Amino acid sequence: MTGVRVLDLSEDIAGSFCARLLGDYGADVLKLEPPGGAALRRMGPFFHDDPHPEKSLFFLLLNLNKKGATLNLETSTGQSIFRQLAQRADVVVESFRPGYLDSLGLGYTDLEQINPSLVMTSITPFGQHGPYSQYLGEEIVNYAMGMIMSISGSQDREPLKHGGFQAQYDGGLNGAAATGMALLYSDNTGLGQHVDLSVTECVASTMMATQSMYPFMGGTQARRRTVGNNFGHPMPCADGWIIAQPGGGATWDVIADFFGSPELHEERFSNGAQRTLNGEELDRIVVDSIKDRGKWEMFSKAAQSRMLFGLVQTPLELADCPQLESRGFYREVDHPVMGKIKVPAVLFNFSLTPYKLRYAAPTLGQHNSEVYVDDLGYTAQELTQLRQLNAI
Repeated sequence: MTGVRVLDLSEDIAGSFCARLLGDYGADVLKLEPPGGAALRRMGPFFHDDPHPEKSLFFLLLNLNKKGATLNLETSTGQSIFRQLAQRADVVVESFRPGYLDSLGLGYTDLEQINPSLVMTSITPFGQHGPYSQYLGEEIVNYAMGMIMSISGSQDREPLKHGGFQAQYDGGLNGAAATGMALLYSDNTGLGQHVDLSVTECVASTMMATQSMYPFMGGTQARRRTVGNNFGHPMPCADGWIIAQPGGGATWDVIADFFGSPELHEERFSNGAQRTLNGEELDRIVVDSIKDRGKWEMFSKAAQSRMLFGLVQTPLELADCPQLESRGFYREVDHPVMGKIKVPAVLFNFSLTPYKLRYAAPTLGQHNSEVYVDDLGYTAQELTQLRQLNAI
């Protein structure tokens, strides 16, 4: 991505993550924010619980390896400046409601007239067209509309959304991949294109196997039962939760020995069908056998037994995870306001183009002088006038 110039207009998680991934592997990314700052600056949690626009941890993590400037697209001067920037750019990433940039004369059809090789990546809840395209969306909406909620949770309860913002990160990851493909085409042909990405479709695409059940079999995947064979679902132990599942090279006798209950060797648990039939009793025996055992002790023993076994790591444990540490997943960033912070950074390891943490997230308008004076040729006096006009 070295030499690729990206303008990031997004104020959400998905678009910001997309642009960050491009910057992580060499692209020169410029975060363009309204004069009052992007919406992510007002999203907690905040460093030391201080709701300061420079202390949003979401903004920090999603805007690593970017420079930052302010620009008011609602003004004619701001629109003119953006056209100058877009003429020199390779990529624009945006997440506005479909039609908004067109209304300002800054849509893809406008920008391709001045830069035919430009790639514009638009990441929205439902895409640029279709009956839902103008609807607002959020993480939980994408989760629900993408179907994953219908199979998450327990049968006797309402559908469940997983924690965090996984749909948004899925959209950003797919957005970065699609942008890379469009850039490859542009390199080969000199022609850019408009990448139209729907976060809901990204979620739905992970449900392909489940979706195929209905047209091929007339069946649907149900949410799990609250009782009956907890293998494959979290189970409580002395200091947290573990998850175990038959397979991985371990026979049932090995698994039964691991849990240390003679009852598990009985005929009623001898095969998968019997274990399902006697699931409630199996749950009781297994949970009772681990209630006084520690998850880390079981984790190492399960690996020696070739069991499919995991432990539910807490945020503190994940931050100190030896596997992630050994792979350089975490990096330390020195932010001008928050100081030095350990952040999750490396998603991919490339042998020839390794990850580099070049910049912390920019402070608001940090690189205005560099962008407008050094790059575009405005004078210092004109820069002041642009501020007075609320153009930047």
